[in-house]
Amino acid sequence: MVISEFVRETAKQLGDNARFEAELMVMSVMEMDRTRLVLNGKLPVMPQHTYRMNKMIERRKKGEPLQYILGETEFMSLDFFVREGVLIPRSDTEILVETVIDKISDKKTTVADICTGSGCIGISIAHYKKNTDIELFDISDIALETAEKNIKRNNVSERVKFYKMDILNEYPKKKYDVVVSNPPYIENAVIETLQTEVKDYEPRIALDGGEDGLVFYRRITETAHNFLKKGGLLAFEIGYNQGESVRGLMQNDFYDTEVIKDLNDNDRVVIGKLK
Repeated sequence: MVISEFVRETAKQLGDNARFEAELMVMSVMEMDRTRLVLNGKLPVMPQHTYRMNKMIERRKKGEPLQYILGETEFMSLDFFVREGVLIPRSDTEILVETVIDKISDKKTTVADICTGSGCIGISIAHYKKNTDIELFDISDIALETAEKNIKRNNVSERVKFYKMDILNEYPKKKYDVVVSNPPYIENAVIETLQTEVKDYEPRIALDGGEDGLVFYRRITETAHNFLKKGGLLAFEIGYNQGESVRGLMQNDFYDTEVIKDLNDNDRVVIGKLK
């Protein structure tokens, strides 16, 4: 079997997005990029490659997310390590990053990324805004280990640091120009209705936003004056039906609040400045 046949045979065993996923899996197994995949379609596939692919296909058929199988994913045109126990970066979250990048001035800016997970938000901001110093916070040791690897992978170690913190019981000890967060926001009763890839594989701690999905938004907005400078920007990712609820939580202590929609016209980001 040659590589081009390897892709076709893999695609036959997969469901939706079969060709796309098959190419990514073959690229991983063969340790080559897309250009080499295309140019070397006639190269032979070794038995060890077939063995590894069969294991990957078996995991994928059980519903395990492709990103966990590959151990990496793309976000904001950057490469990030991911592993089970860490929320998978999604394209919807790029709206949050792009919004924050657009709002940051050219002056030196300090940013806190709360509930950082893989670190994709804070690291992406650091990559595209060289005038920023970023601190990442999460309660999960697995998340922080992954974030550390991603800091190094994306060459931002000088400006990005990470710390363990339980935002529901503590908060950062200094004040920042910007606080950004993609916290858990799924109502706990809804989690079991989510697709298998999410509810059975992604960490519940990164999904569960309490009974109404607003626990983390409530806590961060109520304590923000302790770690956000006056006039500082608070930016949240939200669920599609949470725009006005989160904006309402910010009403008393923030001004210039705004709900921003994603490409599917769903509410996706809420921002505001601390009074």
